[in-house]
Parts: sequence; structure tokens; C-alpha cells
Amino acid sequence: MAITRRSMMLGSAAGGAAALTLAACSSDGDSGSGSSDGGGSGEPILANGTEPENPLIPTNTSEVGGGRVITSVFSGLVYYTADGKVENEVAESIESEDNQTWTITIREGLKFSDGTELTAQNFVDAWNFGANTANAQKSQSFFEPIEGFAEVAADDATEDLTLSGLKVVDDTTFTVKLVSTQADFSSRLGYSAYSPMPPSAFDDIDAFGEAPIGNGPYMVDSWTHDSEIVLVPNPEYDGPRAAQNAGVTFVVYAKDETLYNDMLSGNVDVSDIIPTGALSTFEDELGDRAVNAPGAVFQSFTIHQEDPDFTGEAGKLRRQAISYAIDRKAICDSLFYGTRSPATDFVAPVIDGGGATDIPGAEVLTFDEAKAKELWDKAEEMEPFKGPFTLAYNADSPHKDWVEAVCNSIKNTLGIEASPNPFPAFGEFREQITARTMEGAFRSGWQADYPSVFNFLGPIYSSAAADGKGSNDGDYKNPEFDDLLKEGLAAPDIDAANEKFHAAEAILMEDLPAIPLWYQNTFGGYSDLVSNVEYGWDTVPLYYAITK
Repeated sequence: MAITRRSMMLGSAAGGAAALTLAACSSDGDSGSGSSDGGGSGEPILANGTEPENPLIPTNTSEVGGGRVITSVFSGLVYYTADGKVENEVAESIESEDNQTWTITIREGLKFSDGTELTAQNFVDAWNFGANTANAQKSQSFFEPIEGFAEVAADDATEDLTLSGLKVVDDTTFTVKLVSTQADFSSRLGYSAYSPMPPSAFDDIDAFGEAPIGNGPYMVDSWTHDSEIVLVPNPEYDGPRAAQNAGVTFVVYAKDETLYNDMLSGNVDVSDIIPTGALSTFEDELGDRAVNAPGAVFQSFTIHQEDPDFTGEAGKLRRQAISYAIDRKAICDSLFYGTRSPATDFVAPVIDGGGATDIPGAEVLTFDEAKAKELWDKAEEMEPFKGPFTLAYNADSPHKDWVEAVCNSIKNTLGIEASPNPFPAFGEFREQITARTMEGAFRSGWQADYPSVFNFLGPIYSSAAADGKGSNDGDYKNPEFDDLLKEGLAAPDIDAANEKFHAAEAILMEDLPAIPLWYQNTFGGYSDLVSNVEYGWDTVPLYYAITK
């Protein structure tokens, strides 16, 4: 996962995604620039967080805990306003006559937080680093559209190889040549993987990840692992996301109930987590400080392609049987109280083209006890299930209740052993997934990086994102699916693109590399000590806008 967006092919309203402005705002982040001292005003904001999976490197951060820090500490060429519109941040202009060769000009006089001048070379160096297999970056697949990616992404690529499609013209200009015409390329450039990095980053990338030097509205003051990350305003920042507070402290909570109680008592200022046990009451308890609106989040669970019980034709039938065995509507109704809705495809419905109800094969997402048993029995005739079925999740976020409900639905429908597999903390959970040592199914999902159907498909299921090169944690590979994604990216408009992407989704419905569950609303709340609270179209609070 990761967090940011833009829209050119998608239209200026980001596919209809709605922003949530929760209090009168003196600054909505659409204009203005940082103060000369970068100090912000008022007091630091206290917010919820999770321990990042990896060091804080833009090209190696693909989950929410690290993502909310990265987008606060780094600035991209563009950024996304609360309602998903795209505005220039570092870029002066992003232009192309053919949607294949792009000329990017950045604003003059910008600096990193240590005073280092920001130049076009810093973008090119960071992108080359992220794309090269030798550096093993989680966001490598985001550079696949750039010419030369096949060479730098090869298994035997050496560190000195660079993308042939990137050229520095001068200190403020660089060009990007893509492998094909892609009308929405500039809309992706607010995603954190496309952030610049200073020369010092490459002297010791591990040390840099512990104390990154960025160009965003904040800088890291301290990082106490598994406890908190303290951000303070960046005095060198000059842009539209200037901090309106004295900093943000992301606090790691082991229990979401404790987080919620701290928010009620004013010890936490803003949270995008509500414990399952409070979903039926939080809107009454928080009043107009409660947040609940459609969001750009899709939830699922993944079964690795090499799981011996789920390979071959028998494995495909079992995946489908398990999907049919889950009563999504009953779980959403009984546990989530209007904060989630059953999935009908793989893309959140706030995205233009998402939430489709006419994807061929999508009936596999409906609860059908007879069909589930029929498919399971067919698989058993081919090869007996060794089992048991387990579903792993991180227990430091509110997943326990729904994981138990899903397992019970599968167990009661199919008559097999199905049980939760909890991990105490997100970091430990992700370590096993990344190392490919996780046994059984595991919780997965996607929070949008930018408003596009492709963003819910390519980074999670494409071959280029498999084998640790992206967020394809199940290592699913299907050339026909990959080809449809490429055709969609090269399409002349959003309707033509989504037609190809929906055809790609039909393949996913048959193969089920992940089992779709539901779409998750933007929900959370804030204390009575803060104002100007906004949640972006991607469900993440706009921390820089909050005052206290």
C-alpha cells in the first residue's frame, strides 16, 4: 500500500472520489506556500500509527504505517488535494505532445530539509534506484512503464544500470520516455515512490532510512521503534502543504480499544481506526467529530500461488469454493455497521470504473452454500485437501472479529477446519509475507496510491510486481492478465482503459489470487482539541492542515 494520487486520464475530480472536510478550514492545502521559518503554529498533533515494515525510503514503502510518514516527509512532483484533484507541488510543468515522451520542469530554489539544493538529478537518481533489481525495492514495479525497465529489472541487473528512458536536461528539467503512450502517466507522479532523494541517501541507504532527509512539509525528529515517530515542520519547505501545526507524532498502539479511549479523552487528536466493538456507537459518541464516508480501500485475503492445497485445477476450484462459502453481507451487517460493503470486484467504488457489478465471473463473490460444496467436492476428487485452512492477520489493528467470522463461514459451509492465525504486530506479520514463509492464507488489501482502476490491479497482481519486486505478495503471474493491463494503460481515454481493466478483472475472478471481501469506508474521528481536520479521498487524514 501506499498513499497519494493524481488524475489526468481520470478527470479532475479523481473519478468521483469525495473528500471529507470535517471542520471549517482556513487552509485546504490547495494554494499558498510554506512559512519562511517552517515552524507551523500551535501544538504538535498526536495521531495513530503503526510500526513501518521497512526503513523510511520512498521506493521501499508500500504499507500505510510507513506511507503516512513518507508522504509527510517527502514531496512529489504533484500532490492530491482533499477531493483528489491534482496540483503541482515540486513540478513547474509536466508536458507531453504524444503521451509517451514527457518533459518535466521543477521549480527553482527548492531544498531538502538539510539545505541541499533540489534538482532534476535527484528525481532521476531516486527513480533509477527504485527500478534496479539490485536494490530490492518494494515499489520497483511502479517504474515498469519507463523505457529500459526490462534491463534494470532483470534478475542479474547490476547496481550501475539505469533507466534508458530518463534523461537530465539541466538542473530543473528532465525527460521521461515510456514504453508506450500512457495518457495518465502524470497523474501517478504524486505517489511516494516517485519522490526525490538527496545524494547523501545513496552513501548509506540503511542509515538514510532510519533518519530520512526529505523535501516535504515535515522532517523526522525521532523514531522510537514500535513506539512512536515524531515529525517536526521542515523549515526549508516551500509549497502548498505547509504545516499548520508544530508537528505530528504518530503513536503505535498495541490495542485499538486503547487508541479509541485515548481519542475520547483527548490524548490522541486524530485517528483513522475505530475498534470493531465501537462501530455501532462511535458516531453517537463523537457526534460531528465522527468520520464515515465511502473510501478508496479494498479488503481481501491472499493465498500464495505455491500453497500446495491451492495449485493447479483443484486449487483453482478450492479458491472459488472458499469465496462462495463467505457470507460477506452477513459479516458486513453484523460487524461493521455501515462502514463496509461487500465487494463486487477488485476496485473500490469511489474510483471511476471501480465497484463494477458486471465483471464476468463475479458471481463467485456471492454467498452460495450449494455451489461452494459442489466445487469443493470436485477439487477433492482431483486431490484431497491436506489442510487445515488458516487465515493470518496482525492483531494490533481491528481484524480479529472479522477474521473469526470469515473462518466460521468457511468452516460451517464446507465442513473443514478453518481458524485464525494471529500475529501480535504488523511488522512481524509482514516479515513472514515478505520472506515468503507465511503458511496459509493471509489478510491483504489495497489503499489507493492514485485514483485509477489500474492502481488496484497492476501493483498487486501483475507479474512485474511479483517475487518481491512489488506488492504482489502471492506471486500471481498470468501473461494474459499482464497484456490486458498494458492495453489499458495505452488506451486513449478512461472508458477504453477501463474496458481493458475490467477484462483483466474477469481473469482474476477465475484465478482468485486474492479473495475479495469488502470495500472499506473512510472512518475515524478526532478530539475536541483540534480543528481544520480533513480526511483525503484516500481515507488518510491531511495532517499538515490540522490546527491545535
